[in-house]
Amino acid sequence: MSQLDLEIGEWRAFVEQSHGLTGGDVEELEIHLRDQIAELTETGLTDDEAFLIAVKRIGSVDEMSREFGREQRSRLWRQFVLPAETERDGDRWGRDALAFALAVAFAIQVARLAAGFPLDESSWFVRNLALLVLPFLAAYFLRRRQLPMRTALATAIPFLMAALVVNVYPFTEDSSTELLVAAHLPVMLWFVVACPYMSGVLSSHERRMDFVRFTGEWFIYYVLLALGGGVLTVLTVLVLEPAGVDPESLVEWILPSGAAGAVIVAAWLVETKQRVIENMAPVLTMIFTPLFAVMLVVATPVYALARLGGVFDRELLGIFDALLVVVLGLVIYQISARDSLAPPGWPDRIQLIAVVSALTLDAMVLGVMVARVGELGFTPNRAAVLGLNVVLLINLAVTAWLSARFVTGRGTFHRLERWQTDYLPVYAIWAAAVVVVLPPLFGFA
Repeated sequence: MSQLDLEIGEWRAFVEQSHGLTGGDVEELEIHLRDQIAELTETGLTDDEAFLIAVKRIGSVDEMSREFGREQRSRLWRQFVLPAETERDGDRWGRDALAFALAVAFAIQVARLAAGFPLDESSWFVRNLALLVLPFLAAYFLRRRQLPMRTALATAIPFLMAALVVNVYPFTEDSSTELLVAAHLPVMLWFVVACPYMSGVLSSHERRMDFVRFTGEWFIYYVLLALGGGVLTVLTVLVLEPAGVDPESLVEWILPSGAAGAVIVAAWLVETKQRVIENMAPVLTMIFTPLFAVMLVVATPVYALARLGGVFDRELLGIFDALLVVVLGLVIYQISARDSLAPPGWPDRIQLIAVVSALTLDAMVLGVMVARVGELGFTPNRAAVLGLNVVLLINLAVTAWLSARFVTGRGTFHRLERWQTDYLPVYAIWAAAVVVVLPPLFGFA
């Protein structure tokens, strides 16, 4: 008996035991389920992925299947990559991850030596850093998902176009647009990585939400790896320095390769860990969302009532934009980790407070930016910050409205969840606009 038949048998047993349906009713539901699975597998999904999505689709028709889909929701996240990995499969993917990590570490060193970084402070190396790392992560997912050539080509084309754009543009010396490209290119390319991660099914709401979950978990693992790698580097330098090893030279070799290789290792850890223990990111959002809500509730009226808008210089504006991005990230990840069928509770009310406070603060920052542009005119940095605040403002405003409707019982959580996944392409489009449109618009200055 195949793995798919076993899963369908489990679903059938659940339906029969939970609702006592007749054999004919269950047979009819099973036929409908198998038809859905057949349609999904024709699009390139595996049997396991098609089964989990088909159960969710039937749930919209029949409440009992929706209950089963709700119980199996965690499996969609844990088993999204491969169905029931064996120990040998786990070893294989671990070896693949190590191979890709070593490859990207080697590529970074070759590029660093060719650019003379950091002695020559090559802007080329900084500008192309994302292009030197993220294609390896995309290739890792292409191999892990065993995707067809058409998906590989669809993934490779944006990388090639980005490489062409950022290396052909004639940036001037000390160019602001070059720094903006270096900052926004990783964001744009991260959404390109989403294509192989989601097996090329970019229109799926569930797949987009899985990518949000992956992003949150990946970030946490990468930070942990970075902290551990930093301690290891310091200890290595302290141990080898008495032997006459140059600490700066040692760091130049360890740091770039370690940071690049950790991108692959963190992705492998996220996908492997999903089969063993619960996710960490939902726990952290439960802790930090209330703390950020308190901080925003205090900071917003202080800046509003004390009329401190004039103190928003470039550095402070950058800090507040980073704060808004973090708060929005916490909100999005809390939404992705929540049971969409559960009634509103205190975490949802705290989240609404955080979103409204962030929205108010963003409106204040945006007002200062508009005034500054009216007084001093547009520059590349002002245009980028202004655009980012508009993108954040729109998302925060709609999120606040949908959250308020959900908390008061006038709306569904599904609407709020769909809004976040539908809005994800806006971030990618904005990052691409900064990379492609902004430099020529300001003469590459």
